[in-house]
Amino acid sequence: MYQPPHFVETRKEVIHALVCSEPLGLLISNGPQGPVADPIPFVLHDSEGTKGVLRAHLARSNPHWQLLAQQPDVPVLVVFQGPQAYVTPSWYETKAETGKVVPTWNYVIVQVSGVASIHTDPQWLLQQVSGMTDDKEQALADPWAVHDAPADFVSQQLRAIVGIEIAITEMTGKWKASQNRSFADRQRVATGMAASTKEQERKMAELIGEFAKN
Repeated sequence: MYQPPHFVETRKEVIHALVCSEPLGLLISNGPQGPVADPIPFVLHDSEGTKGVLRAHLARSNPHWQLLAQQPDVPVLVVFQGPQAYVTPSWYETKAETGKVVPTWNYVIVQVSGVASIHTDPQWLLQQVSGMTDDKEQALADPWAVHDAPADFVSQQLRAIVGIEIAITEMTGKWKASQNRSFADRQRVATGMAASTKEQERKMAELIGEFAKN
């Protein structure tokens, strides 16, 4: 990933927070016919391994897991996407000063590299599915749990999936939030996005505002 110095994010806690808040990652690996990619919700276990571990599951009918099983030592890439938004030059203070401005796009992204292993043990799968479900259900008024379903039905569903575990070797963060613009430009962009009806733009406004304070 191209990384201009302005946008590099190396803080582990910030990168991990993005992965946890936006867990749907794009799993990318290289197959005989070229790149293979699947969107999968992951759970980050940041205290395991040297740099953390990602766990998820794939449908057994998805051939991606077989590809991973056939190349156990080949690194895979998982991409997590945070807020993103178009930036109009009309917001820049510089537009009125010099007119030398162009549109751009702000975004937050994390790329995780690691080696994947496959799990078919029912207990491993049950733990992975239950943990992920409990984490997402806990904030609901009437949370659902895996054990709420009939045991034989759960067993049947577990046979239809395959677990994937990625031992993380590298995590790279890129926070493109107008840090390369002047203080005045950043404030104007943040103000413009904060007034938007789009949630993505409002989230980006908050992020730009944080950098504008520095």
